[in-house]
Amino acid sequence: MDAAITHWINSFAGHNAFVDQAMIAITQTGVPFIVLVVVLQWWSRENRQHLRHVAICAGLAFLLGLAINQGILLFIHRVRPYDAGASNLLIAKSADWSFPSDHATASMSVAMAFALQKLPRRALAFFAMAFLICLSRVYVGTHYVTDVLGGAATGIVAAIVVRTLYRENSKFDRFAKSIL
Repeated sequence: MDAAITHWINSFAGHNAFVDQAMIAITQTGVPFIVLVVVLQWWSRENRQHLRHVAICAGLAFLLGLAINQGILLFIHRVRPYDAGASNLLIAKSADWSFPSDHATASMSVAMAFALQKLPRRALAFFAMAFLICLSRVYVGTHYVTDVLGGAATGIVAAIVVRTLYRENSKFDRFAKSIL
C-alpha cells in the first residue's frame, strides 16, 4: 500500500510545469527557509525571552531529530522509491537510504517545538510548511509516504524530548540566551 500511495502522489509529477517547479523549490529550499524563520524569531518584539527559548528548543529538536535519524540509518537500509521503480525522480539522486526522511524530521521537529511551547499561530504556520515539505519529498519521487511519516515521528519525538529536558528559565536556558 505504501508503494501504491507513493506512486499515486508521484504520478501527478510531470503534468504541470508550474506545480513541478513549485514542489522542487519547496523540497530544495523548505528546510533552509524554516531555519531562517526560526532564526528571525530571535528578534521578535513580542514575548522576546520566551520566543528565544522556543527558538533554542526548535534548534535542539532539529539537531536531535537528525541525530536519531543517523542512528536509525545504521539499522534500516531502505532503497529509494525511484530505485525500486515506484516513482519518477524530478531532482538529483540522494546518496543515503530512504527511511526516515531528514526533511520531514527537520521540519516537523521545529513545528512541534513551537506547538509544545503554546504558540498556536506560529505552530500552525510551521506545520503547514512541514506538510508541504513532506508532500514535496513524495511528489518529487525521493521518498515513500512512510519515509516522511517516520521522519515526522522522529521529529515529534525529538521535540518532546527537548521539551522534557530543556526547561525555560533554567540556568542553561539563561546561559544559552545570554551568549546567543
